[in-house]
Amino acid sequence: MKTDPHAYAENFIVEDHFKSQARARGVEVGAIDVTPGVGAYLRHLAFTLSAQSVVEVGTGSGVGSLWLLDGIIKSGTLTSIDDEMEHTQIAKLAFADADIEASRYRLITNSVLDVISKLTDKAYDLIVLRHNPEDLAFVIGESHRILRSGGALVIDNFFGGAKVNDPAQRDPKTIALREAGKIIKNDTEHWVSTLLPAGDGLLVATKL
Repeated sequence: MKTDPHAYAENFIVEDHFKSQARARGVEVGAIDVTPGVGAYLRHLAFTLSAQSVVEVGTGSGVGSLWLLDGIIKSGTLTSIDDEMEHTQIAKLAFADADIEASRYRLITNSVLDVISKLTDKAYDLIVLRHNPEDLAFVIGESHRILRSGGALVIDNFFGGAKVNDPAQRDPKTIALREAGKIIKNDTEHWVSTLLPAGDGLLVATKL
């Protein structure tokens, strides 16, 4: 009996105790978190970029944050934004459990659109988007503004639960994901992009 290669890849890197505990808390409150395979990829990408300043949109339970903090340089900082106070609270608990120094992160509970529009130009190495797809068109533009040249943008859950590749699916979130893909794929003057089948799909773009 053959093993599913996708499942094998998803579990190739095993989550540690702190990520597993955070994930369990996230399940309790209905948070959307990265899969283990996506988390491992984000850690690797942050490490490859020698990322010092990272933005995460959609904190969830803090699982993705812990993966990113494993990958950024020791003096680096993660800014994680979520509009749900409950998510921020359980993420703080995850960071405390894992002994993450408070100087290494800032958790912001507010409207994503308000926060990201106030971040500094060309100041960030990596941005991970895991939030309302209907905000993506605006957030992609702001991401390009705040990323340094050579910095990377990642849109998690890009397949939208296997809906994006099905033309019959026309709900607002699916349409917004498709439009986000077109924005990035077609803007070859500003982005070099690829689509990866990790988790529920990762759209990855590097700023030119």
